[in-house]
Amino acid sequence: MRICHVRGLNAALLLGVLGSLPVNASSQEVKQGSAIYTCTNAAGRTLTRDRPIAECLDREQRVLNSDGSLRTVLQPSLTSDERAAQEEADRRKAQERANKQEAIRRDRNLLARFPNEAAHNKARDAALNATRSGIQTSEQRLADLQKERKPLLDEAEFYKGKNLPGKLKGQIESVDVSIEAQRALIVNQQAEVGRVTALFDAELARLKRLWGGADPGSLGPLPQSALAGQAAPPPKP
Repeated sequence: MRICHVRGLNAALLLGVLGSLPVNASSQEVKQGSAIYTCTNAAGRTLTRDRPIAECLDREQRVLNSDGSLRTVLQPSLTSDERAAQEEADRRKAQERANKQEAIRRDRNLLARFPNEAAHNKARDAALNATRSGIQTSEQRLADLQKERKPLLDEAEFYKGKNLPGKLKGQIESVDVSIEAQRALIVNQQAEVGRVTALFDAELARLKRLWGGADPGSLGPLPQSALAGQAAPPPKP
C-alpha cells in the first residue's frame, strides 16, 4: 500500500512539472521579446528602464534586447525649432539630389544633340542667323527712313524763321520717332547677338569637357545656353 502511495505521488509531481512547462516557456518568450531602454542623463548618470526614458527625450537612447544586444537607437526628440531646421535641411538635400539628377539628364541630352563640335557650330549659326538677318532688315529700314526725312528737311528750309505748316511738322516728327525706334531695335538686336554668342561659348566649353570624358552632372550648374539649346530643334544637316 505504501508503494502505491509513493508511485501516485511521483506521478502527480511529474504531471505538475509537465503542466508548468508551457507557462514557463511562454514567460520566457515574453521576457525575450521585451526591450531594455538605457541612456546617460544630463547629470552623467546611466538610466535603465523597460520603456522610453522621459529624462532622456533630449538625447540618444539605446534599445537593447534581453540578452544585452543592441536592437535599435532612439534619436533625441526635437523641439519645434529643431524639427523645422531638420525639415529645412532635409528639403535642401532633396533639392540638391533633384538638381543633380536634372543636371545629369541635361548633360546627357547635350551629348545626344551635339556629338561633336561641328554639330554645335551648326546650332550656333542657326541661332545667330535669324538675329543677324533682323539687324540687316532694321538697318535697311533705318536707311529708308533717313531718305524719307531728307526731302522733308529740305522743304522745311523754306520756312526758316517761321512756324512750319502743321502737316510738314507732323511728317518730320513721325519720321524722327520711327528713326529712334529703329535705332533702339538695332541696339537690342546687336545685344542679342552678343548674348547668344556668350551662351553658346559657355555651352561649348561644357561640351568639350563632356566629350573629354567628364561624367554628366559633375560640372556644376548648367549654363543657360544649354537650356535654350535643348529647347530648340537641332539644325538640319
